[in-house]
Amino acid sequence: MWVRAALFTVIGIVVALAAGILGPLLPFQFGLELGQNAVGSLLQIIATAMLTVSTFSVTAMVTAFSSATTTATPRSTPLLIADPTSQNAVSTFVGAFTFSLVGIVALSTGYYQPQGRTILFVSTLVIIGIVVFTLLRWISHLSTFGRMADVIDRVERAATTSCEMHAAQPTLGARAAIVVAAGAEAVHADEVGYVTHVDVAGLDRLARQHRLTVHVRATPGRIADARTPLALVTGVVDDDVRAGIRRAFRIEHHRTYEQDPRFGVIALAEIGSRALSAATNDPGTAIEVIAALQRVFSRALAATPDRAVTYEHVFVPAPRLADLVDDAFRPLARDGSGDVEVQVRLQKCLASLAASAPDRSGVFRDAARAALTRSRRDLDRSDRRMLTAAVEEVWR
Repeated sequence: MWVRAALFTVIGIVVALAAGILGPLLPFQFGLELGQNAVGSLLQIIATAMLTVSTFSVTAMVTAFSSATTTATPRSTPLLIADPTSQNAVSTFVGAFTFSLVGIVALSTGYYQPQGRTILFVSTLVIIGIVVFTLLRWISHLSTFGRMADVIDRVERAATTSCEMHAAQPTLGARAAIVVAAGAEAVHADEVGYVTHVDVAGLDRLARQHRLTVHVRATPGRIADARTPLALVTGVVDDDVRAGIRRAFRIEHHRTYEQDPRFGVIALAEIGSRALSAATNDPGTAIEVIAALQRVFSRALAATPDRAVTYEHVFVPAPRLADLVDDAFRPLARDGSGDVEVQVRLQKCLASLAASAPDRSGVFRDAARAALTRSRRDLDRSDRRMLTAAVEEVWR
């Protein structure tokens, strides 16, 4: 966030100082009849207002982050921080504050000639227009920013993007994983952490240069440690090769949505599980999460896999659909086993996904069967009859 704010700050400084430089360079004379200290008064008002608005905006954003962490899931906070509307709003207010501050200092030192003062006045009017537009847009954005529905939508978009990407390229353009020959050397990470990105193109380039075969073991989302190597390599491996392989893996302390399809569905499931806790008791949110998961899987199942192999010397294991389904629906089946409304919606969701992908329907049937078995132990007799009738109807 600070990068955009710093950029807008630099723009504000440049605009304020450029008025004094451009004025004497113009080949013609022009000017406006300005009242005494008219520009200075406007800049004073902007500086005071923008400092207050910037503080308020940052406070509102931090409040939204805290609310999402406590009511939804902490895994949604990075998505809120990356919101472009919020970043543009705060950056605009900070940039306008800097512009007015630099303008006030320059006016007090006699930096501007008459033409430069006129350019500064026109620039100030433009800045006021931009600030008013941004402020109105920001107020509208705050009405939904950080609310439960907004958080679910953001996590759903992130999960959909990642799942669609992996459905289209399950092995990230590399070859599908095979049994590794005996004698392959394991390359481990220098530090323990989650793999968040794999540069498959870089691995293939390194393999071609040194006539190697690279078998990726730490795919995005897995933790690289002494038990799980980054990759198994067949061929002559020296220190330069090991360093090159390690550079192809980005290791961080926390998982990200970029190349990790399981992380998105896990975050959605966490929102639903928290809503089903005894302290929250909000089955409606859990039902919304199930609907979001249905949309994520529906779009991923509809994607056409690209079988073309771009990186011939790299082998990457594809994520298993059973793991994704388990990550998505097992927490909801467990925590909502005593809520018949949630269980009915879960069965309808799994039946719909099974119908949309008949060749992989067994995965969804197994998940539905496990959820039904668990809920039958926790529901009373009348709710069991209702759930059984619903199951018979949707799976008929």
